[in-house]
Amino acid sequence: MKVLANDGVSQSGIDALEAAGFEVNTTTVAQEQLINYINDNAISVLLVRSATTARKDLIDACPNLKIIGRGGVGMDNIDVEYAREKGLHVINTPAASSQSVAELVFAHLYGGVRFLHDANRNMPLDGDSQFKKLKKNYAKGVELRGKTLGVIGFGRIGQEVAKIGLGVGMKVIAADKFIENADVKVDFFDGQSVNFSIKTESMEDVLKQSDFVTLHVPAQKDYVIGKAEFDLMKDGSALINAARGGVVNEVELVTALENGKLAFAGLDTFQNEPTPAVQLLMNGRISLTPHIGAATNEAQDRIGTELATQIKNILLNG
Repeated sequence: MKVLANDGVSQSGIDALEAAGFEVNTTTVAQEQLINYINDNAISVLLVRSATTARKDLIDACPNLKIIGRGGVGMDNIDVEYAREKGLHVINTPAASSQSVAELVFAHLYGGVRFLHDANRNMPLDGDSQFKKLKKNYAKGVELRGKTLGVIGFGRIGQEVAKIGLGVGMKVIAADKFIENADVKVDFFDGQSVNFSIKTESMEDVLKQSDFVTLHVPAQKDYVIGKAEFDLMKDGSALINAARGGVVNEVELVTALENGKLAFAGLDTFQNEPTPAVQLLMNGRISLTPHIGAATNEAQDRIGTELATQIKNILLNG
C-alpha cells in the first residue's frame, strides 16, 4: 500500500512505515494536481500538515483513499465528518507536539519581557552607533517568576504550558469550558516530581487576574479574544497566541498594543495565513514566528512514529 506524505513526514515515520511494508512517497504535489496524483498512483493514505487541504471534492474523487492523516493537532484543513461519513479513517497526533508548542510559548514570553524581539531588530541597525540609547530603551524588563500566567484552554498543550510556568515559579490559573480540574505533574531531570491540582475558573476571572495570557483553544467561528476581553485584562499585560489563527481579533489586538493596554504580544498563528496583516508584521510590540509551534525535531519524530503506528493498526491489524 502507498502513503503520500504531501507536506513531509519525519524519517522515523518513514522507517516505521517501510518496515511494515508500506511504500512512502514524500513528493509535494500542488493542491490542484493532488486528486489526479492520488488516483494515478493508487495512494491509500494521504498525510498532510497545514499546507495541504483535504476537502469534499478530493474525498469524493479519490475512492482508493482509506486514511487521511494530519501531522499535528488541528484538522480544520480536512473535512473530517464528511470523510468519516464516506468510510475514511481520519487520524491526527494531538499529543505529539504539546511540549514543543509549550516551549515556544515561553520563548515568546521570555523574549517579550526582555524586549528581545525588538532588540534583535534594532541592534544590527543601531547597536554600534546608539548602544547606550538602546540599553536605556530595554532597561525596564520584568521577571516571569512570581507573576500570574492565565491559560485559556486547558487540554494537553495548556497543561504542558502550565508545567513550565510552575517550574519557573509562576502562579498558574486556567479556564476551560470542558475541564473542571486537572492534575498537573511537573517532572524533573532526576526522577523527582511535584503534583499540582488546578481547578479551572471562568475566562473572565482568568483575564482579570493574569499578567500573561496564553491561548490553547481550537479554531472556531467567533473570536475568543476581542475588545471586551482586552478590556478585562490588566494594564500592561501580554497575550500569546500559539493556538490557531482567527481566535484573536487582530485589529483590536493592535489597538490594545498601541494604547498601552498590552505591553506586548506573541503570535505564532495568524488570521490570514500565509499572508499575515502588515500591521502585525511591522509592530514593534509583537514577537512573531511563522506557525512553528510543532516544528522541532523531537515533535516531528513523535508525529511520524505516532502516525505510522495508527496507520499500521488500521490497515494491518484492523
